[in-house]
Amino acid sequence: MENYKFSTLEYKRPDLEAHRTQLAQWKAAVGQAESYEALRSLIFEIDRESCELFTQYSIAHIRHTLDTRDEFYEAEINYLQDTLPTLSGDEVALSEAIAASPFRADIEREFGKQYFVSMDLQKKLFCEANIPLRQQESRLTNEYQKIMATAEIAFDGKTLNLYGVQKYFEHPDRRVRAAAVKAYSKFYEDNEPRLEEIWSELIRIRNQMGKNLGYENYIPVGYLEQGRTDYGEKEVASFREQVRTFLVPLCQKLYGAQAERLGIDHVMWYDEKMVFPDGNAEPAGDDAFMVRTAQKMYHEISPETGEFIDFMIDHELMDLQNKPGKASTGYMTSLPSLKAPFVFSCFNHTIFDMQVLTHELGHAFAGYMAMRSQPISDYYSESTDIAEIHSMSMEQFAYPYAEWFFGDQADKFRFAHLQEALTFVPFGVAVDEFQHVCYAHPELTPKERTYQWHLLEEKYMPWRRYENDAFFARGGYWYHKLHIYLYPFYYINYTLTTMGAMEFKKKYAEDRDAAWQDYLNLCKTGGSRSYLETLRYANLSNPFTPGSVERACGYAAEILLGQIERQEQNA
Repeated sequence: MENYKFSTLEYKRPDLEAHRTQLAQWKAAVGQAESYEALRSLIFEIDRESCELFTQYSIAHIRHTLDTRDEFYEAEINYLQDTLPTLSGDEVALSEAIAASPFRADIEREFGKQYFVSMDLQKKLFCEANIPLRQQESRLTNEYQKIMATAEIAFDGKTLNLYGVQKYFEHPDRRVRAAAVKAYSKFYEDNEPRLEEIWSELIRIRNQMGKNLGYENYIPVGYLEQGRTDYGEKEVASFREQVRTFLVPLCQKLYGAQAERLGIDHVMWYDEKMVFPDGNAEPAGDDAFMVRTAQKMYHEISPETGEFIDFMIDHELMDLQNKPGKASTGYMTSLPSLKAPFVFSCFNHTIFDMQVLTHELGHAFAGYMAMRSQPISDYYSESTDIAEIHSMSMEQFAYPYAEWFFGDQADKFRFAHLQEALTFVPFGVAVDEFQHVCYAHPELTPKERTYQWHLLEEKYMPWRRYENDAFFARGGYWYHKLHIYLYPFYYINYTLTTMGAMEFKKKYAEDRDAAWQDYLNLCKTGGSRSYLETLRYANLSNPFTPGSVERACGYAAEILLGQIERQEQNA
């Protein structure tokens, strides 16, 4: 299917009962396979059908997030999310049959050991008693998404969604910034009662899932769901401590310098996005200009990225405009039967738009390469702790082309973007620790949990000030981070992978060709290796070793501090 457009793709509700029957038939056929060739042919048949099923799910999911008010796709997503978990037992039974095959060694020889590692994870995560809990979880996360997507915030004489109001966080008038943040905060405060209930229910449901699988709480399950097979809570805790000791003091210096540039005593939260007193960099054109320029840039970066961006545009595989009813999120997903990524976001005419065109398209490029390099769909996507290296590194690779997007404001973009890459990390580890606290201490009341977030801000973001915003000051800021609700224990990945991205930044500056080859290898390998094995394959460091954070971020820190020193000398 070569000449399709996403808008014209037909959605057909998958016949899940027929698929259940098919899973049983495949299981029987696996047991009857008399040669490796027969089994291999069966594995590829299973893979093709699985790809088609996931593709139909993706079409429904994308169209639902494009307009959360569309009742048809809302009903389809509810049906799929209610029904798909009921197939888990059948899928595990099929996997066990493949794992027990006398041709297992042949499979491992062709597809690698990760094939069975993934199966083992699937088995560890399955429990019949968790099926109704999964269904409840989906309904709650869908409700959270809908609350966010349908936000209507009255500001500046307009009715704005969450992305729309965030544009004002970079307004040159400090009073406007403060008012915009207050309006943003009020939305969450107004919805706090229901957000508290949803979060309490998710903690209860997920912890019960963990208990049903033999654990004390949900935390080990969350790690397994993220595909973490070669590190655990201990390693993550040591990484958070490295961030606290090295990056937190650095970030304090960066915000101190920012306060001096802005001519204020202290950077309030509503000032954090305002990096320069005469205004931040803004894209030099509209949405269409940004996409055209991105196409030109990707043709410059490499033949592979040029081919990729043309594919994305030709097949309408990006939806980037901010529209009413559109989900307040950004993501890359895939249509595996078409070997096609899909990118979803909401432009708001700030440097965020550039991040979308590099971050989400970094994910998409990795998917595009893996789908053309790996033999089976199990390997089309990598573990989540690797995935963000693709996206964040692509952001860095775009730096030489910043003038194309921002004109004479390019240096402003590069400085602000690099500063944000580092100052984000303490926030990211705080999000991770917050989830550990919540699941480990389900006895906490909603207000006590929110106070725990306040304490984590004091630990990892001691510069943070909310001035007269009592709701955020008591810890309400965490409500806006959808990953806490939707993707438990995902968020630490952004911080771990920042280390890889900063390494690639330094390597790209020293030897562009070698760095790009390592990056291509990283993208092509997909999910065929574990986290630490993939890092070694791409010549990247282990972020859990002592001093790794300082080594990874040192080059970027030198750039920022050097520029600050020159700014001060020229002031």
